[in-house]
Amino acid sequence: MPPDPVALLQDGAARHARGDLAGAERLYRQVLRHSPGEPNAHNLLGVLARQRGDVAGALRHTERALAAGPEVPAFLANRGAALAEAGRLPEAVAALRAALARRPEDPVTLRNLGQALCALGDPGAALAPLDAAARLQPAAPEPLLALAHARRESGDAEGAAAAAEAALDRAGGDAALAGQAHFLLAALGHGPAPDRAPAAYVRDLFDQFAPRFEAELTGRLAYATPALLARLLEESGTPPRRALRVLDLGCGTGLSGAALAPFARRLEGLDLSPRMLAEARRRGLYDALHEADLLDWLPGRPAGFELIAAADVLNYLGDLGPALRAIAGALAPGGLALFSVEAGEGAPFALGEAMRYRHDPAHVAALAAEAGLAPVARREAALRTERGVPVAGALFVLSRPR
Repeated sequence: MPPDPVALLQDGAARHARGDLAGAERLYRQVLRHSPGEPNAHNLLGVLARQRGDVAGALRHTERALAAGPEVPAFLANRGAALAEAGRLPEAVAALRAALARRPEDPVTLRNLGQALCALGDPGAALAPLDAAARLQPAAPEPLLALAHARRESGDAEGAAAAAEAALDRAGGDAALAGQAHFLLAALGHGPAPDRAPAAYVRDLFDQFAPRFEAELTGRLAYATPALLARLLEESGTPPRRALRVLDLGCGTGLSGAALAPFARRLEGLDLSPRMLAEARRRGLYDALHEADLLDWLPGRPAGFELIAAADVLNYLGDLGPALRAIAGALAPGGLALFSVEAGEGAPFALGEAMRYRHDPAHVAALAAEAGLAPVARREAALRTERGVPVAGALFVLSRPR
């Protein structure tokens, strides 16, 4: 007797719900061996691929499912979510809206649509679907947190704070969600700024940003930091002779690695975001890539590098003392630290509504001296533009004495 595809799918979905992704995948693929076009199996494999961060697999399977069932709301919704994660935002919005036209009160699809509209730079349009998602899931913190971000981006700081407070009330024992709500509230001026952005927030932010990161930064934001740092390094006496062991902290997709490669005999990258690292891996620049938090990873590499660079990374840390000490410890004697900060003044650091920290350059220099790093060069610079306004920054080259 041939296997019953309905029973296999039901068993696979039950395993999937329990978190047994390997068992679920085995059953879904068993269905496809007997019925290669079975759309439910493709759709569920698309969901599974998204959970694993396999964007290409998610796109492939959701396309097959939708081709067989173009009117099925679940297929449209999953296709839209996969397109959003691939950075194909206009297509994602179209698919998600088509799903909602057929199933208008699907809270997950409403939230996905709102987040895709925010990513497209239209937070005003995101408010209605996110409001609806929060109404349909009154006990869930996730849609409220997404709504809080949309309100912040649309200029409604008080509304954003109210939604973030409500998300915090509903977070329960979810420390990651609670931490993100606290961080947003601090950025809005409702509470003290923590010493750093939550690692889960930074990871999620850049995972979502990865597919469109380079186009966004080099296009709309006129991002210049890696090139500015490389120029300052060369002007301060380090020629690009491919002679150094280089670590690119917060390497992202490898934009900074491209600027650092002329200085590197060996180039390694470190980042919290697995999707950013996947993009960096495709560039073929790095000898090694590591997924970790810099404060956890650096202490295990004493004197391991001759140049450690951090382009627009320290903006997600408030108190830079621990990071500068960790960088100093991972530098070989005579090694160089090269980094940027967004410039502030008055307070040692401040958390802005953009949810990044600004640092007083004089305080950064004092912290560097306490960490045992000597000044080599420092320069004011515009790091990028936001809403048409240059973002003021400071560039540092520091050395660990021999």
